[in-house]
Amino acid sequence: MIFYRLFIILGVFCLFGTGASAPSYSREPTPARESSDQIAPESATGIQETKAVQGKQFMVATAHPLATQAGFDILSRGGTAADAAIAVQLVLGLVEPQSSGIGGGGFVLYYDAKTGKLTSFDGRETAPRLAGRHMFIGEDGKPLPFYKAAVGARAVGVPGIPALMETLHKSHGRLPWRDLFSPAITLAETGFAVSPRLSALAQADRQRLKHHVDTQLYFMPDSSTPLPEGHWLQNGLYAQTLRDMALNGTQSFYKGEIAQKISRIVQDDTRNPGLITPEDMAAYRVKERAPVCGAYRAYKICSMGEPSSGGLTLLSALGILNHFDLPSWGPDNVMSWHVIGEASRLAFADRNYYMADSDFVKTPGINLIDPAYLAARAKLISGDKVISDVLPGTPPGWVEETPTSADRSVTPPGTTHISIVDGYGNIVSMTSSIENAFGSRLMVDGFLLNNQLTDFSFEPDHQGKRVANHVQGGKRPRSSMTPVIVFDSANKPILVIGSAGGSAIIGYVLSRIISILDWHMDVNTALRVSNVIHRGTGFEMEDTASAMGDQLNAKGHPVEYKDLNSGLTAIDLRSGLYTGAVDPRREGTAKGY
Repeated sequence: MIFYRLFIILGVFCLFGTGASAPSYSREPTPARESSDQIAPESATGIQETKAVQGKQFMVATAHPLATQAGFDILSRGGTAADAAIAVQLVLGLVEPQSSGIGGGGFVLYYDAKTGKLTSFDGRETAPRLAGRHMFIGEDGKPLPFYKAAVGARAVGVPGIPALMETLHKSHGRLPWRDLFSPAITLAETGFAVSPRLSALAQADRQRLKHHVDTQLYFMPDSSTPLPEGHWLQNGLYAQTLRDMALNGTQSFYKGEIAQKISRIVQDDTRNPGLITPEDMAAYRVKERAPVCGAYRAYKICSMGEPSSGGLTLLSALGILNHFDLPSWGPDNVMSWHVIGEASRLAFADRNYYMADSDFVKTPGINLIDPAYLAARAKLISGDKVISDVLPGTPPGWVEETPTSADRSVTPPGTTHISIVDGYGNIVSMTSSIENAFGSRLMVDGFLLNNQLTDFSFEPDHQGKRVANHVQGGKRPRSSMTPVIVFDSANKPILVIGSAGGSAIIGYVLSRIISILDWHMDVNTALRVSNVIHRGTGFEMEDTASAMGDQLNAKGHPVEYKDLNSGLTAIDLRSGLYTGAVDPRREGTAKGY
């Protein structure tokens, strides 16, 4: 803690120079009891030892200890959850660059304790205005293989995180904007130890990291071997980028030199060029959208609406499961997982068929979670057998103007999730991403650019029918990010949760909500249990759940055992305490006061 505070002081000095006065902070409290997980080396199975962390005033849970510490420090100084989320995101972009950063996008749910208002902010990337529906069709007329599309500039969308942070700060920030950059600037300049996860992922991706010279030089400093665990890594270019943004806002990113550099690097990628122009950068806007909420048992579950499919798909599955007695069946009964799988199949059928950026295509939207519609969908589920052919339904009021086909694409996972409750009771549930690990593998001024356009359907049409999630200029690709805040019957927030993991995010969050609300698991236990998910084609599960897998297979469910490296973070707000927990499969920590 002493060293970290020294980093903050040095960061202020580096940010403002010798002639500037240090920023004013409210006094940091001296914790009567401070509780924090420490990072533990990942074992062969990728599981670290974790424990629940409790606090009475505030709590932060993130995917990396240094990011958690940055958020804790901001909260200690009287910052809001919005302030802390900005500091956390900036540090994550440095220490966990493979998952998120200012070259990517994200979604935020923000609960204002004073007004009781829940707001959602859409900071999703946008397609360049010149992007066309055949962007991911190869010369042979077929969809490109994923990595041919994903590596390089073709799939780079206009980043949304800088504008999202600025919008969040203007709406709900308390500390000065520039103060929130000090932790990340200091760490970038003084350096940090490369974590086991970053080292392992760089090793696994070493061939693709050679796509761009700046990326190779950063992640493979000796030109042949990726960053070893424990390597002391500095990023002066990132520090300078953040310093500029701290002093001048995001104008420099979207309308200044950085915007010019992004456009140039994207267009000049000789192996896989993209389309972003300075005009695309300048046109980017964050959108404030209405959250989507639905009832589950006695609770209200709220998440992000389109262009994320996460909220509607989660609420669809939960609305169907409302009609089954999961609390009595419990987690060890095959019937529980049978109906969870069937509900997921029905929800994903609607997701794949209907959901997209509703600013560009007509979608049923919240009619997909109409209670009567979901009750009818629930009647399709039998306890004795698997539904033979799951089809999308027809939600109330829906008239299909253009024949549509399902988008069946599944992209590799990436992403990070941040859960924060501040000293005023405000809450942030934020999921952000640069898409596939290391994004496009293109670096600009110390940060990676996303490859989020691969979240569009590569096929604009299928069997003569339009795919709703096809590429269009200015459109936002469909996401699976699922930031969640759960409220009790008195409309008080009781749980903050979300995950990394691509389209698997929905299943990760679904099973944990059921584990906590129906099966009364404490939040730490719920995050540790074996991952068992269904994305519409069959059960996917960790081999630790093989006993349940055998039973599900006997009922007719396809079952695949695989590494499901979820990245959950959560905070339970019940019992007068904030209880933070992180996914043991990654290296995150929670810290509260």
